[in-house]
This record gives sequence, structure tokens and C-alpha cells, in this order.
Amino acid sequence: MRIKQAKTPVPVLQSTLDQLMDKFIKKTREIFLAKQGGIFSSALILSAMIIISSAFGFLRYRILATYFTTGDLDIFFAAFRIPDLVFELLITGALTSSFIPIYIKYQNNAKELEENVSSIFNLLCIALSIFVFVLYFSLDFLIPALTPGFKGEKLRLIILYSKILLVGQLPFLVIGNFLTGIAQAKKIFLVSALSPIVYNISVIVATFLLSSSFGLAAPIWGVDVGAVLFLAVQIPILTHGNINYKPIIKITEGVREFFTMIGPRILTVLISQIDATIDLSLTSLLGTGAYTIFYFAQHLQLLPISIVGVAFGQASLPYLSELFEQKKMDEFKKLIIDSLLNLLYITIPITVYFIFARTPMVRIFFGGERFDWNATVQTAFTLSYFALSMPFHTVYYFLTRSFYALLDSKTPFLISLITIAINTSLSLLFVLVFHFPVWALAISFSISVVINTSALFILLHKKIGGLDIHFFAEEIAKAIFCAIIAAPPSYYFIKLFDNLILDTTRTINVFFLLGISVLIYFLLYLFLSWLMSVKALYSLVSLIAKLKQFKKNITEMPHYE
Repeated sequence: MRIKQAKTPVPVLQSTLDQLMDKFIKKTREIFLAKQGGIFSSALILSAMIIISSAFGFLRYRILATYFTTGDLDIFFAAFRIPDLVFELLITGALTSSFIPIYIKYQNNAKELEENVSSIFNLLCIALSIFVFVLYFSLDFLIPALTPGFKGEKLRLIILYSKILLVGQLPFLVIGNFLTGIAQAKKIFLVSALSPIVYNISVIVATFLLSSSFGLAAPIWGVDVGAVLFLAVQIPILTHGNINYKPIIKITEGVREFFTMIGPRILTVLISQIDATIDLSLTSLLGTGAYTIFYFAQHLQLLPISIVGVAFGQASLPYLSELFEQKKMDEFKKLIIDSLLNLLYITIPITVYFIFARTPMVRIFFGGERFDWNATVQTAFTLSYFALSMPFHTVYYFLTRSFYALLDSKTPFLISLITIAINTSLSLLFVLVFHFPVWALAISFSISVVINTSALFILLHKKIGGLDIHFFAEEIAKAIFCAIIAAPPSYYFIKLFDNLILDTTRTINVFFLLGISVLIYFLLYLFLSWLMSVKALYSLVSLIAKLKQFKKNITEMPHYE
């Protein structure tokens, strides 16, 4: 007698699989759309995702430096200048810092929120359409005027690629960043932080697979596909935002407030973008590869600034805005001092390290086969001059958000107007009069950032009062002392092992060299900070302890005793 095996009925099995899949989708959605409970949990999510995104971003740069010469990359990076200008005006100027306070103010009134968000989005799309249409037909005249040092085929390709990016990349990035603004206003950071990662992967894959056949067109098309994916990843925010889009334009009180805030901010961004365009114009006069050297050095110094400063600045605005709305000014002032000390404690040693370890850092990030030794040295020098302003640049983002939370965008605008004029004047003087090489542009940039951030801090102190300046100055002085004293052992380790002991023509050995020197430097920095009783060290240790309870969310910032 043959015993038949029991079989699970197909409908039951299918039902079980459906339940498991639904549970998986629901759990994934909860993770990616999770609302953060505190400024540090928000900043932690953003920092982690920026680190991952930056890793892919610098992998993209290294692959580009492997497949293309610095002359080729001048074309690639210059093609982004006009599309980036429009993007910065519409997103950094009109949306990023002005939209979130308006969203928070009206979030408890569904009808007003829908009208405000829909009206702002529709006006943004109209402005985007006008920019794209006008600029597309103006690029044939604009690009030659903006890049006087580029001629012939090089100029033709910049114009062509600029048009492709203007139409194929810009609209998707603008709409995607609008969704990012909604997510950040609701303190949802993870899903929007994934978008740049997908974007960078698209460029890397396109370059790796198609550059041998299509040349520079491969990464350009990779950028366009990446922009589409950038938007697609954030579509779930629409279902979580509880906002019904309406094809309307209503000049509500919220829309009026929005435009009142963005006026100075747009002018600030416009002036800074003009300054960036002048940098392109000047580097085009400095010879082949100068713009790529400037671009690489600038973006490498922006790495720690993005991970620490930009992430913390983005995460801080909703919390600063809420404290101001609730009139909790004592907590507002305490948050400012504590945040500035933590940011500076982290970035001061990074600045020192970037200066003495500049050459191996450039080699590890950009050491592609077609990035020669002269380009490496020039990029390293430029990086060290950029690094001088790194602590100031890092806290700049937090200070500007502090003003935005106070519904004051005019003060940052006026300060930026003055310092950008200083930067532009110094850049023109260094290049056109003194004929300095490309690193001179980094010096002028650093001078202007130091002036800008210092002025913002002084004016913020005068505006709200009650900041403990003596305590702040004493703690910063101790952090600077520890960072400088910790440098020599790590510096001489690099000098001793570079080529004498390790064959640093191989990337893996450069990686080990940097890894060990970083370990030596920062362990000594932490030890000296402990000896000097630097309060920020204890604050960060307290934060790390609280991260063990991350699932419960970090709901407050650790205070100094």
C-alpha cells in the first residue's frame, strides 16, 4: 500500500506567501518612512546616508579619472554649470530652507497645507519651465561668454552636454528635491537620503559599461537616467505625506510668507552661483585641466562638510523652527552653543589632517590611470587651501538655519553679498593681476567663508543674546591645541612609510597608509582631549551611549554640565 504525501493546498500556500510579502513590504515602508524623534537621530541618518552616497560619488570621480583625461573632464564638469545654477536657485534658494518652516507652520491644517504646498509646487514648475526654455536656446551664446579659455570642439561639446543635462536631468532633480523638502519637514530622512546613492550608481554603471563606445556621452546619459531614478525612489513620500495635489495657484498667507522668505535667499544663491561661474571662467584661462583640479579639490573638502555640517544643518531646521514657534528661547540658545561646539570639535582635527595628508588623500580618491602626477600635486595644494576654512564652512550651514528658523533670511543674504564680493574680487586679483595658479582661488574662497561665518555668529549673538561666548571660546581653543599637538606623529609616519616602506604606487598601500595614519592621529587627539577635559568629547561619548537605544529614538541633545 502506497502512502500518499499530504500536499499543502495551492490557495493556502499562495495566501501565506501573500501575507509574508505584505508584511515585508509594510516593514520596509515603515523603515524607510520612519519619522525621527530628535535632532541627533535625524542628523545620524543623514550623515550615514551622505557617507554612503559620497563613497559612490567619489567612486564615480575615480572612475571618471580612470577613463578620461583632465582635459576631457573639464568638458564634463563645465557642462553642469548652467543646469546647476538653475537647480541651486530653485532648490537651495527657493525651497530647501524656506519651505520647511512654512510646512511646519500649516501642518495641522490639512486644507491650508494642501493649498500652500500645491501652489508652491505649481509656481516652482512654471519657473522651471521658463528657465529651461529660455536657457536651452541661449546656451550657444552663454557658454562661449562664460568659458573664454575653451575653444573649438571642446566648446561645442560643453554646449551639447549642457543642453542634454538641462532637459534630461534638471526637471527630475527639482521635483525630486521638492519631495525631499516634504520628507524633511515631516522628519523623514532615510528614503530621501537614498536618492543620491541611486543617482551615483547610474553614472558609475554608464561610465564603466559604455564609455569605451560613447566617450563622455556615456556618463552624461548616466546622469540623466540617475535623475529619473532620483525622483522615482522618493515617490513613496507622496503616499505618506497626506497631501492631495491640486492643480491650483492660490496666493495664500502661507505662499506670501514663502515668497517673503525666498527673496533674499534667492539673491544670495544667485550671487554665489555667479561667483562659482566666475571660478569656471578664470580656470578656463589657466590651462587644460585647471577646472578639473579646482572641482576635485573643492568637492573633496566638501566631503566632511557634507557629512557633518550639511547633514546637521538639514536635520536641525525643523527642530530649531519648532523651538522658536513654541518660544522656548533658552533651549534654542543652548542648542546653538552645544551644536556649534560639537561640530567644531569634529571638524577642527579633520582640517589639520587634510592639510598634512593632502597628497595621499588625493591619490586615493582621484588616482585614476589618466590622472597624472602633476594634476595630483596641484589638486593637493588646492585642497590644503580649501581646508583652512573647513570648520567655518561646516558651522555655516547650522548658523544660516538658525536665522531661517527665526524667519530671518535677510541677514544671511546681506552677509553673503559682502563676502561673495570679497571672494570674487580676490579671485580676479590673484588670477588676472598676480597670475597665480589654480590654488589661489581656494585661498580667496577660504578667506570669504571665514569672514561670512564669523559675521553670522556675531550677528546671531546680538540678535538673540544669552550665548556663553567665554565658555565657547575656551572650549574651541582647547580643541585647536589638541588637534595641532596630535599632528606630528601621524605626519612623520606618512613621510616614513610613503615609498620608503610601502609601495604607494599601488592603491591598496595608499589606503593602508591613510588608514593607519588616521588611527594614530585621531586616537591621540581623543587622548589629548581627555587630558584637557574638552567638554565636547564627553557630549559625543554621551551621544554614542544613547545610540544603543536608537530604536527608542534620540529625543534630546546632550547638554554640557
